[in-house]
Amino acid sequence: FIRNNGIPPEDMSPETWRLTIDGFVENPLTLSIADLRNRFEVITRRICLECGGNGRAFFDPKAKGNQWTVGAVGCAEWTGVRLVDVLKAAGVKKEAIYTAHYGTDTHLSGKPGKLPISRGVPIRKAMDPNNMIAFAMNGEAIHPMNGAPLRLHIPGWPGSFSHKWFNRLQLRDVVHDGPKMTGAAYRLPPHPVAPGTKVDPKEMVLIESMIVKSLITSPQTGLRLPKGEREVLVRGHAWAGDNVVTRVDLTIDFGATWIQAKLDPPPNPYAWQRFSQTVRLPQKGYYEIWARATDDQGRMQPFAIAWNPKGYMNNSMHRISVYAS
Repeated sequence: FIRNNGIPPEDMSPETWRLTIDGFVENPLTLSIADLRNRFEVITRRICLECGGNGRAFFDPKAKGNQWTVGAVGCAEWTGVRLVDVLKAAGVKKEAIYTAHYGTDTHLSGKPGKLPISRGVPIRKAMDPNNMIAFAMNGEAIHPMNGAPLRLHIPGWPGSFSHKWFNRLQLRDVVHDGPKMTGAAYRLPPHPVAPGTKVDPKEMVLIESMIVKSLITSPQTGLRLPKGEREVLVRGHAWAGDNVVTRVDLTIDFGATWIQAKLDPPPNPYAWQRFSQTVRLPQKGYYEIWARATDDQGRMQPFAIAWNPKGYMNNSMHRISVYAS
């Protein structure tokens, strides 16, 4: 999926691209992509990336923002170097508690120097060995709309942390306060609220890890089975932010009974997991197949949306319709 906050840069030449690591570091660095390749171990990982607003279209009352249904998630194969290796080369000072991420995209207003987005993470997350500075996607150069030629990846957290057109990481001694880090951006109420409730942005808390979720990818909703056919092969993907999915169950009777699906382990941490199961419909009629994932902390997807003013973190169960004749 593609989600931009600003205007993509015109110059995305990998030969002239430079990445700066500065702020509270012992040895500030300026690195070319060739430097990254030559100085650090190159790794390839599948990384599930999801927008914090995925599923916003289903909120009632509506929440402002891109009206994503279920498509603001993907799991591409990325190649690059570990962020932690680069940070260790720069030497993280003890005062550093937060990162600040920057790219070369420009603000939609066109105002010089105004940043469209600059997010950051606590240093404990920044040092996770699964974070990556990527320069290839699915075995090829990164597509311009996916952040060419260099992209930061902070897996398991909302996609906005994974900065596109990445050219600078600053270590700070305070919580980063760049655009989309303050106000109500990427924040939730500190407690459950009724739909439509106005919440003071000062009370809202930053989203960190995404939560357990699944998506049925086959068959498409609205499937009409041939006359007399009763079996349906259901397939899909499941993921759980900083956690791992341990189980996926399906229901064909609105939750009265459940059928455990076959669940594959992730090929590496932070990749989504495939599930599949053949279900048998008992007779002709209209059916809904629902999927419910459970993570390694025992947390399951809910039936309904936990409403919040910005339309974030909708992990309610995905469902499709099937007609048996």
